[in-house]
Formats: sequence, structure tokens, C-alpha cells
Amino acid sequence: MDDQHSVEERNAQEVMAILKQQKEQKKMMQDKKKEKEVKVKGKINTTGNRSKRAGLMFPVGMIERKLKEMGVAKRVGSGASVYLAAVLEYLTAEVLELAGNITQRNKKTRILPRHIQLSIHEDEELEKYLGNTTIAAGGVLPGIPSVLLPGGGKQNKNGKADA
Repeated sequence: MDDQHSVEERNAQEVMAILKQQKEQKKMMQDKKKEKEVKVKGKINTTGNRSKRAGLMFPVGMIERKLKEMGVAKRVGSGASVYLAAVLEYLTAEVLELAGNITQRNKKTRILPRHIQLSIHEDEELEKYLGNTTIAAGGVLPGIPSVLLPGGGKQNKNGKADA
């Protein structure tokens, strides 16, 4: 009886060792597969649309078509639309990030046109380029002119405000 038990235990141990070995081999194969995927990702992808190849979310083809329709030039280079799409995507991400920060500061969960307006006017560079832009439902910029503040208007020699 003891011999049978020891044989069964040895068989169970052998089976466990084989299963463990198979599991390790499977893991090694998965690791090799991941390494190959990384190498493939390092190469330039030649399939898919131009937005995907450039790693952009903005539509490169549509931007190129609009450039041609606008008649900016007789011919539009292929890199021009990719570059413009990248710039537009970057600016959009910048504005949305700043607007998201303002939204969180105001303890809201949805970005409103007001938040976009405030984010543009808070950032010095965006203010420079988009300061004169009108945003629908953006509201009025905060700030009271100094003339309307008490004692903020012109004063005469006696220190009293002129009427």
C-alpha cells in the first residue's frame, strides 16, 4: 500500500513538474512575441491612413483637401498637411488641458465654453494668438476697470476724485 502511495505521489510530482515547465515555456514564448511586437512597432508603419502613420488623431487627408480647396497654393506638399494636422492637434490638446484645469478648479465635471475662454486668456502665448477670438457662450473676462473702482479714477491736487 505504501509503495502504491509513493508511486502516486511521485507521479503527481512529475506531472506538476511537467506542468510547471510547460507554463515557463509558454511564458518565454509570450515574452519573445512581445519583443517582436516592439521591434515591429519601432519600424515605420506603411499600412493604414496617413493620420495613423503619423501617429495623429487629426485627419491629415481632410486637412490636405481643405488646403487644396482654399487655393492657398497651386500645389500642396504631402508633408504640409501632416505638419498642419500635428500643429492643430497640439494646440487643441494645450487648450483642452488648460480648460480641464479650470474646470477642476471650479469643481465641475464638464468643460464649458467659458472654461475655454478663461484658459486662453490665462495663458500668455495663447492670449497672444487667440486673444481677439470670440468664443460663443464664452462670457466676459473677469476684471473691473480702475475707473469704476472707488478711488481708482483721476484725482486732483487735493486728493479728491474729479467729478
